[in-house]
Amino acid sequence: MKSKIKSAFEKCRKEKRPALITYTVAGDNTKKNSLKILSSISKNADILELGFPHNTPIADGGQIQGSSHRSLKNGIKLKDVFQIVKNFKKSNPLKPLILMGYYNLIYQNGENNFLDSCKSSGVDGLIVVDLPWPENKIFSNKCKRKFINFIQLLSPTTSKDRMKKIIKDSHDMIYYISMLSTTGGKLKVSPKNILKNYKKIKKLANNKNLVIGFGITIKTISSLRIADGLVVGSQLCQTITNSIKKRQNPVIKLDKLVYNLKKRII
Repeated sequence: MKSKIKSAFEKCRKEKRPALITYTVAGDNTKKNSLKILSSISKNADILELGFPHNTPIADGGQIQGSSHRSLKNGIKLKDVFQIVKNFKKSNPLKPLILMGYYNLIYQNGENNFLDSCKSSGVDGLIVVDLPWPENKIFSNKCKRKFINFIQLLSPTTSKDRMKKIIKDSHDMIYYISMLSTTGGKLKVSPKNILKNYKKIKKLANNKNLVIGFGITIKTISSLRIADGLVVGSQLCQTITNSIKKRQNPVIKLDKLVYNLKKRII
């Protein structure tokens, strides 16, 4: 059975452009607005990443930490995250949605219970930042049996030998972290060097979809458009922060941002 994630990449490839992948945090700035944001940006985003908020982040920079803080302050629970996904999928059954977060919540909930909730709510994929290969192999296989994509991570420091092994165990999407930084950091390497590394990895990727994340903004997205997909997260979280400060509607502001991001890669 072909996954929705794989279908989304195939559609973008036919249109000769990268997939636009957006990231927001579930429950930011409210549960109601979180659902409205997903529904709004899904018109222009090809794949949606939804973070489950966490109070001890590892890879998340200031903007995403701020989003998580607002969400947790609003009392968001894991069951609320799944309810947001379920409500979104009622109106958007074919739009791929990936949950992104940390293993502690999965462990506390129980792996099997967590995956059952993913399946029943309509989650298509998982990114678990602090569950690296090969420690993720058992959980990754559990995901595969549930037809849920487990997305492996690669970084600029991943050795070629390790990279081959990770790629071999990957599903329909691989996430390349473009630089040694937390999310939202200023791009520390040039787009030219990012693409140089990307092309090397792509040769090893066995036709699997390889996306670039970290440091991608409306200013840099067009220069990286040869990638299979590009992930934009911190800029969306920053937009929500700015909207709240200015007492503006974050749904409208994000809709405009994602529309403009899409225009840059068409």
